[in-house]
Amino acid sequence: MQDAPRLYLDQLLPGMGAGTAIALDPGQMRYLIAVLRLNEGDALCVFGEGAGEWTARLEIQRKDRGQAVLTTLSRPAVEVPGPVLVFAPLKRDATDLVLRMGTEMGVKRFAPVITERTNTHRINAERFRAIAIEAAEQCERLDIPAIEPLRPLAQLLDEWPQSYPLYAALERQQSPGVEPVPSHYGLLIGPEGGFSESERRLLNTHSAIRPVSLGNLILRADTAVIAGLAQLAFRASRSI
Repeated sequence: MQDAPRLYLDQLLPGMGAGTAIALDPGQMRYLIAVLRLNEGDALCVFGEGAGEWTARLEIQRKDRGQAVLTTLSRPAVEVPGPVLVFAPLKRDATDLVLRMGTEMGVKRFAPVITERTNTHRINAERFRAIAIEAAEQCERLDIPAIEPLRPLAQLLDEWPQSYPLYAALERQQSPGVEPVPSHYGLLIGPEGGFSESERRLLNTHSAIRPVSLGNLILRADTAVIAGLAQLAFRASRSI
């Protein structure tokens, strides 16, 4: 089954069993038939929120219409903790990279924020989710990260739980030291150009903020996301 195409299905729900037929949308059918050249009866790997991962059989009704028939539960659903990624949306390609890499590295929720130097004040949540789904299909996740609404950084900080550490990558600011990272935490990455002075003051007075150093070099925002997630994931694994 390792070589079988892997699809996320919204309609695959907890409690469904072997023999359940789930309709595939036209885009999925075109991909399976026209791109992957699958045939009637070929194997699929499908997963859904809280439903785990199943092997399934492809049934073709026509080129843009078909269904996946569940056969065997291969991996049951399991709750895996992961960080919240708070980030300022970047240019399109860089934001796409943040979503893909964040999904592959276990981000549970993406929380886009508006900062004083943010390039855009709008997001396409549907497109964000599509990118996250594609990344989850490729990296064998069993869930899809949530996409939170875009909101100002100050609002997010007001709503942030005081007991939930939010590690902030603040350029040229030393981390107070290496401390254990809990299983639930957030990472805050600013926009290209960094946080403004007023934002830095706000962050430094917030009780949940933990400054974290990503090294001596100034990183691009999308690079900082990857470096920060990798560092904190490693520290969290050492704390278990």
